[in-house]
Amino acid sequence: MRAVHLLALSAGVLGVTPALANDDLIKQIANPAQQVLQTVDYANTRYSKLDQINTGNVNKLQVAWTFSTGVLRGHEGSPLVVGDIMYVHTPFPNIVYALDLNQDGKIVWKYEPKQDPNVIPVMCCDTVNRGLAYADGKIILHQADTTVVALDAKTGKVAWSVVNGDPKKGETNTATVLPVKDKVIVGISGGEYGVRCHVTAYNLKDGKLAWRGYSMGPDSEMLVDPEKTTSLGKPVGKDSSLKTWEGDQWKQGGGCTWGWFSYDPKLNLMYYGSGNPSTWNPKQRPGDNKWSMTIWGRDVDTGVAKWVYQMTPHDEWDYDGINEMILTDQKVDGKDRPLLTHFDRNGFGYTLDRATGELLVAEKFDPVVNWASKVDMDKSSKNYGRPLVVAKYSTEQNGEDVNSKGICPAALGTKDQQPAAFSPKTNLFYVPTNHVCMDYEPFRVSYTPGQPYVGATLSMYPAPNSHGGMGNFIAWDGVAGKIKWSLPEQFSVWSGALATAGDVVFYGTLEGYLKAVDAKSGKELYRFKTPSGIIGNVMTYEHKGKQNIAVLSGVGGWAGIGLAAGLTDPNAGLGAVGGYAALSNYTNLGGQLTVFTLPN
Repeated sequence: MRAVHLLALSAGVLGVTPALANDDLIKQIANPAQQVLQTVDYANTRYSKLDQINTGNVNKLQVAWTFSTGVLRGHEGSPLVVGDIMYVHTPFPNIVYALDLNQDGKIVWKYEPKQDPNVIPVMCCDTVNRGLAYADGKIILHQADTTVVALDAKTGKVAWSVVNGDPKKGETNTATVLPVKDKVIVGISGGEYGVRCHVTAYNLKDGKLAWRGYSMGPDSEMLVDPEKTTSLGKPVGKDSSLKTWEGDQWKQGGGCTWGWFSYDPKLNLMYYGSGNPSTWNPKQRPGDNKWSMTIWGRDVDTGVAKWVYQMTPHDEWDYDGINEMILTDQKVDGKDRPLLTHFDRNGFGYTLDRATGELLVAEKFDPVVNWASKVDMDKSSKNYGRPLVVAKYSTEQNGEDVNSKGICPAALGTKDQQPAAFSPKTNLFYVPTNHVCMDYEPFRVSYTPGQPYVGATLSMYPAPNSHGGMGNFIAWDGVAGKIKWSLPEQFSVWSGALATAGDVVFYGTLEGYLKAVDAKSGKELYRFKTPSGIIGNVMTYEHKGKQNIAVLSGVGGWAGIGLAAGLTDPNAGLGAVGGYAALSNYTNLGGQLTVFTLPN
């Protein structure tokens, strides 16, 4: 742990500087007229204080203007608005546009990185990118080839760039970044290629490496303190990860970090999830495979983990744990608690105390979830905090080359990365979900650097004996662990939600509809069909006194990979192509920004 202690010491000596570097960004985040982070705020609530558009007038929304990105395939994330400039990104090749809102979206500058197209086939589930971040006068982009680049927000010129990984080994990027204090936090993708993943902090000023914490391996490389880092209230102990892998398997362990990051300024902790262990064949990696499938709370200055909680030990279904961590302050049993709520791919909605990592709630947010009966909440039990796996749906127990059928949810989860929103007015979470099950057949696979390391064949289909569709949009009470209302959708809801002070919640559909619903009742108030399926995240901003709603269309992502990549084999796209084959009857490729406003 020598390296960790040295990092902690240097952070203490320089402790005053990061706060000053962050003052401007905190002011920018607090201004509801703009959006400078993909998550809207550090707490990942995706809530806007703007209320000009409300339940009484949202049905009058009309298109104000549009912009073609010139790129096909899946458009995830959302635009940013800083002052009078909107910043729009695309999937590979990750073009960035700066558009002048005072001149109907006139292009101020365009950044078009030169990336090796060989990165495209290495990207697991489409060539998506979850967007830009703004800080310190810079627009920060994490490209598909893992180059992190800081662009001058006014000119688009490169201020600095740094390479975070190696696509030849299977390391790529689809995620956004988190600028916090004097650092930029970034993740990495590649779990389907046997990459050992990590989170990394670079200096915001010049891009130099500050710290890196791996998801598995030796304590010193994970930035884990055996005595001070806790799991469910107890120290993790020495070699907490190494003891849960056979031999050197941790070196190809996965645990990737392509999801979202949150930050609590009071606790100085950042939160994120690590993904599935490699390979998808559980027989090849005995043990709990720590710390894949884990919620992490790390000190931003040093990277040292304060606490961890593994949701799906020894994952047998590819239930990546990377979904967003939403930070709220609510009452639990009459006492104010700093909470973290996470909707995992495995189908359980978790609420924890974000200061201590105490597990408070773990309940299914789709009733069809069947791979586990429940999460053991008995603190005196040896299985406390662990899911109780149903043998029938255990791909480990059923064995290699056996097709385990009817597992719910499918590998893409009850919810993938598409972020939920939270309204402090209703104390409800608004969650885009998948209503999909699967058959899963693991097989033995050998590791070759840069080659797929999956080891399973999947097929996906709508949850049986249900409404016939593949998605729901739900309102969730995170303290009670209960669904308040649910709206069935024909396809998975692969768009991020936005909650507003006008008591309206927005989301998009794979067919291409922008929808607005009442935050309290779920009643649909408005819909508009955009040119392509929506897998982007709805955002809002104010310009010249008027509130606007904006969303990127462009079907793709894992659910739309068949359309995006022209695949027809039902088992292609890691099983998604067959499940979403009907999507081609409703929409087609095309990247477009659509901006909505109320009539004058």
